Amino acid sequence: MSSAPNLVRTNDLDWNQQSHGEKFGHRRKQLGSAAGAQKLGCSLYEVPPGRRAWPHHYHLANEEAIFVLEGSGILRIGEKEVEVSQGDFAALHVGPAGAHQVFNPSDTPLRYLCFSTMIEPDVLVYPDSGKLGVFAGAAPGGPRDTRTLHKYLRADAEVGYYDGEE
Repeated sequence: MSSAPNLVRTNDLDWNQQSHGEKFGHRRKQLGSAAGAQKLGCSLYEVPPGRRAWPHHYHLANEEAIFVLEGSGILRIGEKEVEVSQGDFAALHVGPAGAHQVFNPSDTPLRYLCFSTMIEPDVLVYPDSGKLGVFAGAAPGGPRDTRTLHKYLRADAEVGYYDGEE
């Protein structure tokens, strides 16, 4: 049987691994971009025991959602922490009320699907560390080779509108 250009088999994709120190780490397969999706992102994540997938953050343009496939963990949403496990689905809204982070305090890997709209430009806000992420040309999770702007900045880094324009 032949395959379609918008079909991807997860076993055919390599894991991309990311980690920082002892606190953050995950493996990811970008299913949406591999299947040619343009307006909907989907990634398979695996978070090892004792790690957080990424820093606590929220988006100003893109809504996300997670669906837990295997294992259990903690979803920090806003300032609440809730337990999540196989079969749980969470919508992660745009704005401060949708700030989120996934943590795996268990002894086994946590696997989940993360879905997102793919609106660009997008600004991400990191309330714990006081920084911003700015993405244009491709939304976060989109193809990096089409991204025209990708910056992380301190939230208090501000200049006047005409600064440097003399």
